[in-house]
Amino acid sequence: MKHYPTLLLALLLASTIESLSQPVYMTRNGKISFFSKTPLENIDAVNNEVFSALNTEKGEMAFSLSVKAFHFERSLMEEHFNENYMESEKFPKSTFSGKIDKLQDAHFDKDGKYNVTVTGDLTIHGVTKRVTVPGSLKVEKGKIEATAAFQIKPDDYGIKIPTIVIEKIAEVIDVSINCSYEPKSK
Repeated sequence: MKHYPTLLLALLLASTIESLSQPVYMTRNGKISFFSKTPLENIDAVNNEVFSALNTEKGEMAFSLSVKAFHFERSLMEEHFNENYMESEKFPKSTFSGKIDKLQDAHFDKDGKYNVTVTGDLTIHGVTKRVTVPGSLKVEKGKIEATAAFQIKPDDYGIKIPTIVIEKIAEVIDVSINCSYEPKSK
């Protein structure tokens, strides 16, 4: 009983050191954009404030973004996006948490470009769906760049498009990701 606090402190320190030694790469300014194309109007938005982390040992990837950080060419589009469609006050964040499938195909210790597939949970508008996304990882001089392109359906995430503008918003939205990671500073 006398040595219990010492043992507890040793275990805590060991777990802290282990987590610090994990090969984690991060970015706080990743880019996610989306594009909606219809015969009546194209809608393009970009968010350059995406937080993302990548654990190269476990193949885990996570993304988190503020919905209000998407910017549009026209301010009225941005206002409608936040108030009418995404309900940004109610659902301020979108997230993804997943793992790289076939992690052995990505060589983080060797410069090169590696095609990967990531499977995980994507949460948009308060709705979480399991998704599998193809992408690529470029490893160069200790830095990693991740890119991906995929599609989502607003309806799958409970995003209702008013009938009056249904012809101006595509049923399927193109999403692009570009994140440049650097090793997490200790």
